[in-house]
Amino acid sequence: MDINRAGPGVTTEKRPAELERGLSTSSALGLNVIGMVGIGPFVTLPLIVAAMGGPQAMLGWILGAALSFCDGMVWSELGTTYPEAGGSYAYLKHLYGERRLGRVFSFLYAWQILFSSPLSIASGCIGFAQYISFFVPHSVNPLFSARLLGVPLVLSGQTLIAMSACLLALLVLYRSIVAIDKIVRWLGIAVVLTLVFIIFAGFTHFDSKIAFDFPAGAFQLNHAFFIGLGAGLLVAAYDYGGYYSACFLGAEVRDPQRTIPRAVLGSVAIVGTLYLLMNISVLGVLPWREMMHDNGSHARMFTMAVFMERLYGHTAAGIIVILIAVAALCSVFALLLGQSRIPFAAARDGNFPGWFGAIHPRLRMPHHALLTLGAMTMICCIFRLQEVITALVVIRILFQFLLQGLAVLLPKHQRERKVRGFRMPLYPLPALLAIAGFTFILFSRPNFSREIRTAGLILLAGLAVYSIRFLRGRQQINP
Repeated sequence: MDINRAGPGVTTEKRPAELERGLSTSSALGLNVIGMVGIGPFVTLPLIVAAMGGPQAMLGWILGAALSFCDGMVWSELGTTYPEAGGSYAYLKHLYGERRLGRVFSFLYAWQILFSSPLSIASGCIGFAQYISFFVPHSVNPLFSARLLGVPLVLSGQTLIAMSACLLALLVLYRSIVAIDKIVRWLGIAVVLTLVFIIFAGFTHFDSKIAFDFPAGAFQLNHAFFIGLGAGLLVAAYDYGGYYSACFLGAEVRDPQRTIPRAVLGSVAIVGTLYLLMNISVLGVLPWREMMHDNGSHARMFTMAVFMERLYGHTAAGIIVILIAVAALCSVFALLLGQSRIPFAAARDGNFPGWFGAIHPRLRMPHHALLTLGAMTMICCIFRLQEVITALVVIRILFQFLLQGLAVLLPKHQRERKVRGFRMPLYPLPALLAIAGFTFILFSRPNFSREIRTAGLILLAGLAVYSIRFLRGRQQINP
């Protein structure tokens, strides 16, 4: 350790840089909001309408909000009980046993983050590029395309735009949490105002006959209805994802006991309300059948641009495209910020390569983890948006939401919640509802077995890596 001489007979030790608690309640709320909104609702509205077969898609938004609120209570309990860097990594470690299953589960969670997190962030980059192509339509023409294990890979001008979005977010994030606190506040306001603008435009030109043009048998509770609901909820789960972003920065949040529940539950309430209003307002202008069938109007690719052009003309469409592109960049910013703390936490715990645990000496942020995640995100930009959404939601449900939901039911957490942290009302009902909702999304998928195989391969690879590290560790202790 470095020793600095302050004067005759006086020495001061130079301590290594640590994370700083610089994120306020309003900024944590803003971080969750921009992490939730991003590009999601603007590009997935046609997907959820197609999945559910009509304007009953609004049921997906409502149930998605209810599921997120129940799961948000789980995050609030765990986030206030263990306000540490890495969020879920710390929760799984503490609740399943730090030297037993908890160490394995937390490693596997950090391991899958190396796959699911770049996919999640890349979806925002892809959505950003998709909307920017409104101005440069030739960017969609592929320069190269192939299939890897059945998954389409595309390299185009749009791909390069998506990669540039990730690079820009990295440049903005390369600063201290105190500086980021100020940025996040304004980004959150910008994203909310974009949604409010769309809602206002829709309701001032609203046609209830278009909005509520339900097809025959729309609410008939048959097999097709539940398959459609499951697909719609999967998209909604993607769109609502991000209400827990502040939990990953538990070691950098001021007053976590107060900040985390307000940021998590507050963001679900705000964004859920805005999503539902936006869905209804757009469906009151654009017929849902037009969204389902791309007949040359580009209603599926540029839903909000077509919506705004129909109301106010081409210039207004260009303005909304720019606002949505900014919202997409905001989500990339939020996700990179929060999820870079997960491999950092695992490295600091000795459960991941130590390189990820480096802290910038002046900015006091995990710069190695941030740059690695950014580089992997740029690689993931070659995937198509639909494949990205499906893969990341299924992986997250298996490795994060279900394990956490079960963790709050364990006797250890039942003891901990009595002495500290947020307490969910009607415990354990919200946790049980969240588990049931995520399980329904998994098993209602038509390609459930294929997606489970993908998750299984990631799990097996993670177990193999963990076993190798564990054996090497024992050999070093007992040479």
